[in-house]
Amino acid sequence: MNDREIKEMQQRIDQGIVLAQQRLVERSRLFHSTLVVTRGGKVVELLPDEL
Repeated sequence: MNDREIKEMQQRIDQGIVLAQQRLVERSRLFHSTLVVTRGGKVVELLPDEL
């Protein structure tokens, strides 16, 4: 793979991660569930609207 192909692949991976995060938040809203994230080095539970 050349540098351009690597850069394009990384962009697609990054876009996929962002899409997965968006879908997770949407699903959490739909099912009225919480999300577990880290904030300030601590694990916390949040409602999707608190993000």
